[in-house]
Amino acid sequence: MKILVDQFVPYAVETLSPLAEAISVDGRNLTPEDVRDADALIVRTRTRCNAQLLDGAERLRFVGTATIGYDHIDQPYLRSRGVRFTSAAGCNSRAVLQWVAASLAHLAKVQGWRPEERTLGVFGVGHVGSLVVEYARSWGFRVLCSDPPRERAEGLGEKDGFFAPEEILRQADIVTLHTPLLREGECPTFHLADDEFLSRLKDGAVLLNASRGEVADTAALLRHKDRLTYCIDVWEGEPDNINLQLLDAALIATPHIAGYSAQGKANASAIVIDVLAETLGLDELRGWYPEGVRRSEPRTISWEEMCGVVDDYCHLVEETERMKRNPHDLENRRNTYPLREEFF
Repeated sequence: MKILVDQFVPYAVETLSPLAEAISVDGRNLTPEDVRDADALIVRTRTRCNAQLLDGAERLRFVGTATIGYDHIDQPYLRSRGVRFTSAAGCNSRAVLQWVAASLAHLAKVQGWRPEERTLGVFGVGHVGSLVVEYARSWGFRVLCSDPPRERAEGLGEKDGFFAPEEILRQADIVTLHTPLLREGECPTFHLADDEFLSRLKDGAVLLNASRGEVADTAALLRHKDRLTYCIDVWEGEPDNINLQLLDAALIATPHIAGYSAQGKANASAIVIDVLAETLGLDELRGWYPEGVRRSEPRTISWEEMCGVVDDYCHLVEETERMKRNPHDLENRRNTYPLREEFF
């Protein structure tokens, strides 16, 4: 049984090796020949799993991505082949929450406001967005939500805190994006933050993006950069072709590491390995979790306590300075970033 594992997915090779031929690979440069005799793949966002890569992989039974995003996976193609797929949905939600919290704390410090003086608009209220809503409300923000699929499926409306996007944009002082990247369907999110979206924001509003780079239109962001403030973790064209003018304009600029916590990485590997074990009959690995990693310990935290300690865990100013000095080092920094500990 041959399992190919992206070299930056922790714990997987050593965990799988006693039971299978587990091989660490460069996920950015996988070829059809590499995967031809593989039974399973564990990848990250840099590997596009589609017919071009996988058509010759006749033994393939499982593809897992150790990420919350899955726009790099051609799921209809996998289904047509009978290949089981899983993402690691929710694995690093608290890590992204804490990146958002660190951004809010920095904004409050440099702009001189309290949470009760600000309205926060949250676009996408899934694993991450729901945590942002919960904590932001507890800190005193007025929170307005938008998530059309949830609103339709659950009958949510203004009584539940969900509003029309244009109303959120009209009222919000801060908008944070937590949608998946969807190019088609009833609710596409590709270039959700476009000229029309951004023009509805009041002068001086803040946009945070820790979802996918393509959810925001870079050209539109540049046209509005003198009237809006940006905190950005994800970039169109990353890792090699990010817009340097946008990088220079951003107040917070980090190299796609919002979700990079020790717990988030461990959770991702555990989720994917559990589904792989079920698929391939590796019963010994069901429920596995890496030794030596402290599991997430969710707790309430006050705004004052969070602001007092968040810089010890999430060094956004340092990362911004580093990225602006070395804009072409995004991929290397992402791969060598020292994983943070989640603290709430």
